[in-house]
Amino acid sequence: MKAFGSMMVMLLIVAGMPESGRSLGSSCANTFLSSLLQLMPCREAVSPFGPLPPTDACCSAVRALGQPCLCVLVNGPPIPGVDPSLASHLPQTCAASFDACELLG
Repeated sequence: MKAFGSMMVMLLIVAGMPESGRSLGSSCANTFLSSLLQLMPCREAVSPFGPLPPTDACCSAVRALGQPCLCVLVNGPPIPGVDPSLASHLPQTCAASFDACELLG
């Protein structure tokens, strides 16, 4: 429940970001916020405090989102309750047909 509260706080912060802060120069067609919302089923799999294996719903979301948008999230502003390293490896963990995201920071 605490992780959900943290995600809601982040959603409010991101909603106020200018559009340029969301795209980060990627080929992702989604905004940062819409990408984050699409990956909500993955929140327990990317928690830095004892992550759980990703669920089928999480892996479906990762595959639907695609690498460009996932990498925007991984390399975007810090998201409370999300370990960027765990998030960057979701494609491998979920056996998606694209490579893991490279951490830029």
